[in-house]
Amino acid sequence: MSAEPNTPDRSRPDACPGALQVHQAADGALARVRLPGGFLEPGQLQALAEASRELAAGELELTSRGNVQLRAVTDPDRFAERLAEIGLLPSATHERVRNILASPLSGRIGGLVDVRDWVRDLDRGLCADPALAQLPGRVMFSLDDGRGDVSALSADLGLHAVGADEVTLVLAGRDSGARIPAVDGVAALLEAARHLLEIRGEQWRLHEIDGGPERILAGLGMRATAEPVDLAGDGAGPIGWLDHGDGGVTLAAGLALGAIPARTAEFLAAVGKPLVVTPWRSVLLCDLDEWTAEQVVRVLAPMGLIFDAASPWLQVSACTGSPGCAKSLADVRGDLGAAVAAGELPVEGRQHWVGCDRKCGRPRGEVADVVATGDGYRVDRRPR
Repeated sequence: MSAEPNTPDRSRPDACPGALQVHQAADGALARVRLPGGFLEPGQLQALAEASRELAAGELELTSRGNVQLRAVTDPDRFAERLAEIGLLPSATHERVRNILASPLSGRIGGLVDVRDWVRDLDRGLCADPALAQLPGRVMFSLDDGRGDVSALSADLGLHAVGADEVTLVLAGRDSGARIPAVDGVAALLEAARHLLEIRGEQWRLHEIDGGPERILAGLGMRATAEPVDLAGDGAGPIGWLDHGDGGVTLAAGLALGAIPARTAEFLAAVGKPLVVTPWRSVLLCDLDEWTAEQVVRVLAPMGLIFDAASPWLQVSACTGSPGCAKSLADVRGDLGAAVAAGELPVEGRQHWVGCDRKCGRPRGEVADVVATGDGYRVDRRPR
């Protein structure tokens, strides 16, 4: 599925898939690769594309946490070995807890601070603490450079820059009001994660714990010192040509249902520039000059990369559907693709197509659910 499941069964062990603990879906093993901050080097993307073609279904799926997953993996052990070889599996014990969202354009365009070093420091700190390997695989961290993009995605624990040298601690997707020096932010997050382990009981996310944010603050010896600010966002990521202001360009490309065919991924890797996978299931190709950016658009737009913010594909998302999910009542993705091609979407605006009433992968915000019933689809409208 292109987004990660949202209704775990807490009566069972943590089954959140990773690169080592795969999920056995109806179409075979599903392996999910954590990409802290969404960071991906071109050589790593090339290796993932090759692995997808040789060991899996032939495409990379981007998830709503800025990760990548492969479906129908035929040899999970060999796939994990390949990840280790390219630096995408730095810790076998901690690989599922490295869920770190970061402002994708940080350090290049906008923002109050550059959070890229925070991502690396937080990732190293997580992997260095044996106790934190026990965090649930659904716990999420966010590092927002002040623009409010990833703070709006309801991470369990996060930092949000409120100045060049000061951050607020984000708890359960809300501003806690606790202001701390930016230099102490990563250490505070790691300590907060340890407290989360102590208080979680059988709960998987901080917002599910009674008084969870207040208990985290108390454990850290902190208190609210400022009026909390609203961290809600518009639910959309950047798309198109993004000028750095210094002659550099980043291209933000959407993808139909967040999927990249292996061949297209190889073309992206061949550009030889750093990439960022975003939580909006898009990809940023960074640090281009204008001539190269023009050639990339010319070559890759016909291959399915979306640089037009008005594309209807940017308004829709979907669960896996049949045949990948045994519970689905329809070939959701096939039906959605036909509706987009015919210009016959059932509603205007954001919509999420699903194969059953579980509504897996539903994005945040006001979204219409288009639900398979076994006899067509119905539309459920409800904010979230």
